[in-house]
Amino acid sequence: MRYVTYTTEELGDASRVGFLDGQSVVDAGFEGDMVAFIEAGAPQGDTREVPGATLLAPLRPRSLRDFLAFEGHLKNAYSRLNREIPAEWYEVPACYKGLPDTVIGPDAQIPWPSYSDQLDHELELAAVIGRPGKDISAQDAEAHIFGYTIWNDLSARDTQRRELPVGMGPGKAKDWDGANILGPCLATPDELDPSGVQLTVRVNGEVWGSDTTAHMHHTFAAMIAYTSRDLTLRAGEVFGSGTAAGGSGLELDRWVQPGDVIEMEAEGIGVLRNTVGPRP
Repeated sequence: MRYVTYTTEELGDASRVGFLDGQSVVDAGFEGDMVAFIEAGAPQGDTREVPGATLLAPLRPRSLRDFLAFEGHLKNAYSRLNREIPAEWYEVPACYKGLPDTVIGPDAQIPWPSYSDQLDHELELAAVIGRPGKDISAQDAEAHIFGYTIWNDLSARDTQRRELPVGMGPGKAKDWDGANILGPCLATPDELDPSGVQLTVRVNGEVWGSDTTAHMHHTFAAMIAYTSRDLTLRAGEVFGSGTAAGGSGLELDRWVQPGDVIEMEAEGIGVLRNTVGPRP
């Protein structure tokens, strides 16, 4: 199943949970948001097709954690930053935390942060927790995943270069309204094999990068096992794969500009499409 959050002219600022039937949106017959829907076990209500539906981000996450799973991305990016991959990366699925309220969805205009001259996209697959748990083993971790979506993890690269030497992780390089894009849907595990999802990013129709999750050094299972040590994970938490190899402009020394259309595609999920907004 490919679940969505949608709105219509009649709903105004409100939204509802639905699912995709081909290209059509079907209301799931549930009163509540996507996180509540997941917590309730994705109940099937009275369904109806919704003409004229507009897709929003599939969920407002309870939390955002972004990992670094693709060695190819690190090799490409670190060579341009004059850094080497630390030995600890191969042992620890480390992450940073993002701000859930910065999330926007498909077809939303990407806001260009006023303090940056170098905006970059980042192509990622994201897993959404469905079943709560603590001290989850890697063997049991996949049973705690409700589904997967695409994550465009935007970065203000010039700001990031100033912040990295401090050693505190990304701050304003990642934090502005609209800095995280999720969508277009939340695909349940029966829709795709997370160990071999083909990921592609196009800018104005031109392929800038492509990779497969088969190249992830740290799996989602390993991320969940590591993160859940002495910590309860809850429905609606999002785990990002980190950028796929070739999935960012940094790796290519190519940079998006206002008006560019960024399309991120993942097998079994679809295409997340957004247009870069003007410089302030």
